[in-house]
Parts: sequence; C-alpha cells; structure tokens
Amino acid sequence: MRGKNVLPLKLHIVVCSTRPGRVGLSVAKWFEGVAVQHAKFACELADLAQFNLPVYDEPSHPRFQKYQHDHTKKWSACVSAADAFVFVTPEYNYGPPPSLLNALDYVYVEWNYKPASFVSYGGMSGGVRAVQTVKLTLTTLRMVPIVEAVAIPMVPKQLNEAGHFTANDDQISAATAMLNELFRWAEALKPLRQGPSRPL
Repeated sequence: MRGKNVLPLKLHIVVCSTRPGRVGLSVAKWFEGVAVQHAKFACELADLAQFNLPVYDEPSHPRFQKYQHDHTKKWSACVSAADAFVFVTPEYNYGPPPSLLNALDYVYVEWNYKPASFVSYGGMSGGVRAVQTVKLTLTTLRMVPIVEAVAIPMVPKQLNEAGHFTANDDQISAATAMLNELFRWAEALKPLRQGPSRPL
C-alpha cells in the first residue's frame, strides 16, 4: 500500500507520429483517458511534434549528458521525469517512424531502468512489426519493454467524421491489462532508477 506522502509514479504517453493529419494524437488521447481512469499513474502526454527534435545534432555522445541545445535539454527533462512510457506509434514500411527512433537516440541515461509498452496502429498488422523492431533499441537503452500492449488494426475504421478514435472492448481490456503490468514493473525497477550513477 502506498503511503500518503509518496508521489505517484509518472507515466508519459509519447505521441510518436509527427506528420500532418496523423491519427496518433487521437489514439493517444483515448489511451490517456483509460490511464487516468486506471488511476495508478500520474499521466502526461509527450507529443514529439511539439518537441520538434531535428535529426540528432548533439556533438557529444548522449551518455555524457553534455547537451548543447535547448531542444535536447527540454526532451531530456521530459524523459527523466517519467517512471514508465507508453509509445503510441504507427508502422512505416514494417518499422517505427523515424521520429521515434530519433527521439530515443537523443538521450541515454534518462531512459535507463524504465518499463515501456506500446499502443500501435496501422493496417492489417496493427503496427506490431514496428513494435517488435523498436524493442531492440529499448533494451539497448536499458529499458524493459513488456509483453502487454494494444494493437489497433485498420485504424481508419474506428475514426469518426471528426477524426476522433473510439476503441472497442478488446482494446480497452488490453489497455487495462497493460497498465496493470506496466505499474508492477515501474514499482519493481524503482530502486535501480534511484540508485547511484552507473559506471560507463
């Protein structure tokens, strides 16, 4: 049982698509509503389109955290503040969007020992090929990608005329199961996140 003075774990819901007309923001807002109702995390949307990260342009390796640019410092603060992540991502050509891979590459220590999962969307595959590809990067960042996830195939069929996404019962159940497991991992990994700096 969590004490009254213990701050809630923070979940950042990362909107990975940055293109005009994207579906991702609507899907992310739906998931945010589920996460808020779930009530185990303090939730925040992190929209990569708002961070507007250029192709990686820091002169030093990110593990040294010697950031020169304001956009990097802002993104670093966002990633550092979170205890867990859900990446809301489409699939581009059997893989994740370049905006997501670029954002992952920008920082390193800030990702360490944090669990992550995915709400993916697309055509018949529901974005699962993108998810499987990017999990390799997450493990290299010392993150823990969990099995539970939400996949949304043929996503246009679940958008209304205004472009708002409505989930079906299976997707809502999957989101709840994912949040339960994500919370367990975020709690379990907390001592590693709070430990001393690791030698590199």
